[in-house]
Amino acid sequence: MSDRPDYPDFYSDPEVIDRPREFFADLRSRSPVLREGYHGSLIVSGYEEANEVLTRRDGTFSSLVSVLGPLPGLPFAPEGDDIGAQLEAHRETLPWSAHLVCFDGEDHVRHRALLTSLLTFKRLKANEAYLRDLVNRLIDGFSAAGGCEVVTQFAHATSTYAISDIMGIPMDDRAELLDLLGAPPSQIDGDAAHKVGPDPLVFLKDRFDRYILDRQAQPRGDLLSDLANARFKDGTVPPYERLSELARFLFGAGQDTTSRLIAMAVRVLGDRPDLQAQLRAEPARIGDFIEETLRIDPPVKAIYRVARRTTTIGDVDVPAGTVVNVSLTGASNDPRHFAEPDSFDMDRAALRDHMAFSRGGHACMGAPLARLEARVAIEELLARTSEIRISEPHHGPPEARRYAFEPTYSFRNIARLHIAFDPA
Repeated sequence: MSDRPDYPDFYSDPEVIDRPREFFADLRSRSPVLREGYHGSLIVSGYEEANEVLTRRDGTFSSLVSVLGPLPGLPFAPEGDDIGAQLEAHRETLPWSAHLVCFDGEDHVRHRALLTSLLTFKRLKANEAYLRDLVNRLIDGFSAAGGCEVVTQFAHATSTYAISDIMGIPMDDRAELLDLLGAPPSQIDGDAAHKVGPDPLVFLKDRFDRYILDRQAQPRGDLLSDLANARFKDGTVPPYERLSELARFLFGAGQDTTSRLIAMAVRVLGDRPDLQAQLRAEPARIGDFIEETLRIDPPVKAIYRVARRTTTIGDVDVPAGTVVNVSLTGASNDPRHFAEPDSFDMDRAALRDHMAFSRGGHACMGAPLARLEARVAIEELLARTSEIRISEPHHGPPEARRYAFEPTYSFRNIARLHIAFDPA
C-alpha cells in the first residue's frame, strides 16, 4: 500500500498551478491546518488560522523563508524548541535573505520604515497623471489592431513604467529595464540563482548602486534621492549597498504583483460582459471590482514562515523548525469567512477582508500603489473599448477556456492573455 498522499504536491504539480483555489478548498475541507505529505510543511488554508500566523508579533514565526517556503530546505537540522540561534547563524545563506521580505524583528521594522516613509499619498497622487497618460499611450500602440497580448503589452508594461516613474528611474533606462525583467522566473524549473540565491536581484545591482551613489552626490527630489539620503530613526546612516538592496526590492516588488493583478482583472472582464457593462455605467465601482479580483484569485498564492519556537496554530502542534505555508488564496476563499466564495460578488460585505496583500508587520507596503495602478489601467481600458473578448483562437470558447500559467508555486502568473476588443 502506497504512502503517497491522495492530493497533488503543491510545490511541483501542474494541476495545482492551474487550479490553486480548488486545491486549497480540498485541503481546507480536510483541515484548515494540514501537514502535507511531500515536504512536511504545514499548509494553512483557513482564514482565522492564517490571520493568527501573520499577525503574531512575538517572534514565534520568522520570515526568513517567506519566498520559497520548504524548498530548498533549511541548511541545518532543527534542534530543540527554539531554533532562533540556528536561523541567525545561517541567515545569509538562505534564499532572498538579502532583501526586506526575509528580515525579522527590529531589523525589519527599521528598514521597512525607510521605505514606507517615502511612499506617501502625495507622491502616489502625483504619479496618477503620468499613469493615465502611460496607459493611454500603451492602448494607442495596440488599438488599431483591435486586440493585444495583455501580459506583455499592457499589464507588465504599465506596472514597470509606473514604478520606474514614481522612483525617478531615468527615462532612458525604463525600456531596457522592462526587457531585463521579462517574465517572472520559474520556481519549478527556472535557473538555480532565481530559485535559491540569497540575492536573486543581483543582476540589477550595478545599476541601482549607481542610482544611489549618484543621488547621494546630487539629489533630484525623487524617491530614489530621498532613499539615497535616508537615515534610520536613531540618525545612523545605512550603507549605500543596503539602500541599493532596498531600491532593487522596491522596484522588483512594485511591478511584479501589480502586473499579475491587472492581467487577472482583464481576464475576468473578458469572460463577463455583464461586469463590463456595469463598470462602464458605474466607473466608481471599479475599485470594488479590483478588490473582488484580489480576493477570488490573488496574485500571490502563498507566503511562508518558519516556526522559530515550538507553538500551535489553531489546535495543531507546530514544532520549532516547521515551515508554514500561509495560503493567501485559501484564506481569501474560506467559506467560513466569505459567503459563497466561488461567486464573483462586488457587493459582498467587508470587501477588503481578503488577504491578497498579506497581514501584519509584513503586509505589502505597496498595496495603495497596486490598487491605484490597477484601477487606472482598468478605467482607461474600459473607457477606450466598447467590448472586450477573450481570444477564442488562443484560449478556446467560454465553456472550455485554456490558459497557461507560469510554473511557480508561490505566485499566480498567467503567462499570456490574448484579447480582442471593439474601440469605444
